[in-house]
Amino acid sequence: MVRKMEMLKACNILVTGSNRGLGLELVKQLAEKNSHAEKIFATCRDPEGPGAQDLRNLAAKHQQIKIIRLDTSEPSSINAAAAKVTEHLKGNGLNLLINNAGIVKMTTLESETLESMSEVYKTNVIGPLLVSQALMLLLKKAAQQSPQKEMSCSKAAIVNMSSEAGSITNVLAWHLGQIISYRCSKAALNMLTKCQSLGFAEDGILCITLHPGWVQTDMGHNLGLPPLTIEQSVQEILKTLAHLSESNNGTFVNEEGKIIPW
Repeated sequence: MVRKMEMLKACNILVTGSNRGLGLELVKQLAEKNSHAEKIFATCRDPEGPGAQDLRNLAAKHQQIKIIRLDTSEPSSINAAAAKVTEHLKGNGLNLLINNAGIVKMTTLESETLESMSEVYKTNVIGPLLVSQALMLLLKKAAQQSPQKEMSCSKAAIVNMSSEAGSITNVLAWHLGQIISYRCSKAALNMLTKCQSLGFAEDGILCITLHPGWVQTDMGHNLGLPPLTIEQSVQEILKTLAHLSESNNGTFVNEEGKIIPW
């Protein structure tokens, strides 16, 4: 069944990990298909480096894209990025935060280390927590400024990119890779999202955790042959984000909006 394309109406959006993969494609499709987007903050660790050339080329074509340095593992970088976003917004709020940046280590129960576990957890869990904290005033402002009464991703929302690999019930693709630190970090990110949904409900901020599908990214290829292209995944994600409402707050969904067990 083909879903009707309902468009996001978020004016100001921030996507972490925007220099490649899902993050880059999210910024691309948001710029090309979301006519309501006034500012799309595309963040990455090294905006001037060779790894961000595609993002710089994209920003040259779309004036609403603002590239900002943000390393989710560095609190000082997060705070500096939040200050720049605040400056760009000139009194307006941030409608949609997509915590997309993440890393994976190809580990097993036998090979997992303190260093690997700590690095992955720092990027995949602590990063989204600190980024959300740093941008919370802007998210609250967007919720207050919006004429909408119901929660939505067009009003004010935090979307944490998770994975079904972190589902304790499903443990997606265990036979293809144990990736212990990654699975544990995504399970923890899911709990963070649930906590955020409870903590920010009174502020009107929608909080969800989203599995983008098994996608043909550098990360996805680590486990085999993913069925979804990056373009297909992002098309479905944006359709889903446009349809989410208060009833979805605090849930774990896939790219098509279907509930995934914790």
